[in-house]
Amino acid sequence: MKKHKKKIIAGVIIAAILSFAFLWCDNAAGPHSRDAKNSESTKVTKTEELSKIPENFPSAESFQKTDEQTETEGNADLAEDIPLYSPSQTPSKDVSYSEQNGMDIKDDTGKDEYQTEPVSEGNPVPIEPENTVISDKELTCTMSVRCDTILENIAWLDKEKTELVPKDGVIYGEQTVTFYEGESVFNLLVREMKRNKIHLEFENTPIYNSAYIEGIGNLYEFDCGELSGWMYRVNGWFPNYGCSRYQLKAGDKVEWVYTCDLGRDIGGDYSSRNGK
Repeated sequence: MKKHKKKIIAGVIIAAILSFAFLWCDNAAGPHSRDAKNSESTKVTKTEELSKIPENFPSAESFQKTDEQTETEGNADLAEDIPLYSPSQTPSKDVSYSEQNGMDIKDDTGKDEYQTEPVSEGNPVPIEPENTVISDKELTCTMSVRCDTILENIAWLDKEKTELVPKDGVIYGEQTVTFYEGESVFNLLVREMKRNKIHLEFENTPIYNSAYIEGIGNLYEFDCGELSGWMYRVNGWFPNYGCSRYQLKAGDKVEWVYTCDLGRDIGGDYSSRNGK
């Protein structure tokens, strides 16, 4: 009898253990083991939860950035360092003006083939000597040659050159002169210096397609400091190109002036790089 009771008790315990194991496995299997009905109930529950979100709560779309916003924010730190455009990419009014009047400005350099930057609006663009035709028509303008700045910086001048500097700084006083239609500032200077027996020395510079004036009246570049030399001015403007490329017009006022400070002492520092 005792043996039978033990067997019954053992059977009950085994049955209980099996039942417990079955229930535990069913719960541990997760949502993928549930049938379609249970899955549908879960969806309904989620829908109900979403319906409780306030109407004025920002949508997911409101947090999405456009490509333009992302690019702008990504470059925010660089905005102050990077220019909005480069001269070669966006033509300025001077570029447009120069091109309209015959200059061929290269996109990669922002200059023409002779290293000349665009001419400021309202001023004449360069005319290449080989493209000009000089006629017999006579016109007049004024011209002068001065070296006043040397008097102001006489201590810089080579001692051997002191006696060459006029007391008033005037080498060729302003006067009305005749030129021929089509001539350049250089053509006029050569003729007038020769006519008045004033020394002149120049050098042809193909890279700038113009003559470069080295000395007038035996006063040369670097004679009064390492930043000294000759520059020309027409109607108050220092051209940013050589004198062989400046075509004269009736009534022009041409001035040759000596600088001791790369043009800063005569108001032509910008042009001193290309306009001698």
